[in-house]
Amino acid sequence: MKAVVVGGGLAGITAAIALAQAGHEVTLLEAKPRLGGATMSFSRDGLVIDTGQHVFLRCCTAYRGLLDRLGMAAHAPLQPRFDVTVVSPARRARLKRGRVPAPLHMLPALLGYPFLNFAERSRLSRAALAFKRLNEADPKTDELRLGDWLAAHGQDDRTRRVLWDLFSISSLNVPGDDASLALAATVVKTGLLGDAGAADIGVPALSLGELHGGAAERLLSKLGATVRLGTKVAAIEAVSSGGADFPHEGPRPPSRMGGSRPPSPPAIPPGPRTPRSMSDRKAKISDMLKGDNEFLIRLARRTQAGGAQAGGAQAGGAQAGGAQAGGAQAGGAQTGGTQAGGAQTGGTPDGQDGSPANDSTVDDSTVDDSAANDGAGNDGYADGGELILADAVVLAVPHEQAAKLIPDGALPAETVDGWAGLGAAPIVNLHVFYDRKVMDVPLAAAVDSPVQWVFDRTRISGMHARGDDGQYLAISLSAADEYVNMTVAELREMFVPALAKLFPEAREATVTEFFVTRERRATFRQVPGTARLRPSAATALPGLVLAGSWTDTGWPDTMEGAVRSGLSAVISLHDRLASTPSAAPQPAPRAERAFGHTLAGPKAQSAQSVVGPNAQSARWGAAGMGKLRLK
Repeated sequence: MKAVVVGGGLAGITAAIALAQAGHEVTLLEAKPRLGGATMSFSRDGLVIDTGQHVFLRCCTAYRGLLDRLGMAAHAPLQPRFDVTVVSPARRARLKRGRVPAPLHMLPALLGYPFLNFAERSRLSRAALAFKRLNEADPKTDELRLGDWLAAHGQDDRTRRVLWDLFSISSLNVPGDDASLALAATVVKTGLLGDAGAADIGVPALSLGELHGGAAERLLSKLGATVRLGTKVAAIEAVSSGGADFPHEGPRPPSRMGGSRPPSPPAIPPGPRTPRSMSDRKAKISDMLKGDNEFLIRLARRTQAGGAQAGGAQAGGAQAGGAQAGGAQAGGAQTGGTQAGGAQTGGTPDGQDGSPANDSTVDDSTVDDSAANDGAGNDGYADGGELILADAVVLAVPHEQAAKLIPDGALPAETVDGWAGLGAAPIVNLHVFYDRKVMDVPLAAAVDSPVQWVFDRTRISGMHARGDDGQYLAISLSAADEYVNMTVAELREMFVPALAKLFPEAREATVTEFFVTRERRATFRQVPGTARLRPSAATALPGLVLAGSWTDTGWPDTMEGAVRSGLSAVISLHDRLASTPSAAPQPAPRAERAFGHTLAGPKAQSAQSVVGPNAQSARWGAAGMGKLRLK
């Protein structure tokens, strides 16, 4: 079977590996000049910088399985026990789980939590017991705000700010009170109230670009898959099997998400348009469509103006983790608002907002929210690109792009229209360099401060390797609507003093560099009412499935959710094709080790309810991935 995966984030990587390991002919298409999606890195002054700080928990079994399959598990160690330092301008505390079974494992830490008084601590058990009774799969649960529910269960504003927000804001990327109760319950029940070790934190010891994108590219090459970087998809069309019908030509119908669709690329390979050449090309396409292929993927043609080389690493003149990405020049962090490989970058050159020359901003929107996949040719692409035929397609792109690319008839129009309601929420990361060590722990959470979470990135970035004795701290700001449009100077003025209040050693230290990375569309907005908008993997077209952390995984929009979506997409694809009478025979399961751990998702659904009537295909043996299963 010829399978094309559109999108090289964690969902697409996962699906491509699963399909390639099952023996299929796989092509992975990614518009950016590197794999990994939102988990990217770039080079700056000889240091490797992650645009965002991503951690995971022991309960993230699918993501851990992906790391293992990539050969990267050893480079993403887990804490022996959950252990987080919580700091404020007045004091610090330590949340550390005890050596006792769940649900008592967090009790000693919570009873001694100094940011709450005795009465507030005593009411925590009321909310915890209520969380245990919640059914997060009930649509009614998703209609409730977390803050309202917590208040109704004895959690006052102070308790919500200094305890519950520590976990909900970083996990759900919306203000704590505004979060969907269903998604919050998934976080709390799985991470905090589940197995004793479920919340143990894993922090990558390598740059994200190498941990995910670089490792995935090597593995896919080893498995015989084709990876095409800097390759933008303009359209996906379903074609009649065995027919010679030409793909759609002429104006496309209006976009289901508003505005107008771009004109469809002509249904002939690029080149001179003489009558003879057009006739020859149409004949060639007619021959192509005589096979059993079900889908035609139109690629946008790269133009000289794009400044990017397909499959190569050059895009917009910015270096990113060994590949170039994003419009930021290594060593200068110059950002020009250009689009590189489908990701829109923006910001200002160093110092142009009145900040010092060593202050800068680098935007790495995980989604190009203007023209990422519209084929309009205004970002270095033009119509008339290459055509690819496939038996199956995994559409693993953000929901905005999926709405533009999904073929007519795959889903009801109202379903696709509804994806716009998922919205987008930003994350802002502040990168602060000191001339000396100021923080004595690898990571810390903050309360009573604009700082949320702060990480020591000194060793991972290679700072000491270049002979610098200072320290590099990265502040991660989730639910960052109030910060995403602030200038670098404004952010520095707010957060450098805030760090000095949290870490006394910073008061005498000198900030040698300060810059910002912004993920304007980091996740969908995980508020009440979004569960009904998240689609399952399957569509009405048996060979087309959806993947992405925004789809209905039962998990928040996280790395774990992305990997789960890729696995679910392959299971769904296998089930649908196996149940289609005209489907080509699928390869027999191969005796290989499991892709990862059992996906005992928070919904605790049966195999049939997740992947359809063929329960046996819920085991990854049926997809060529060993015995990994969804339940």
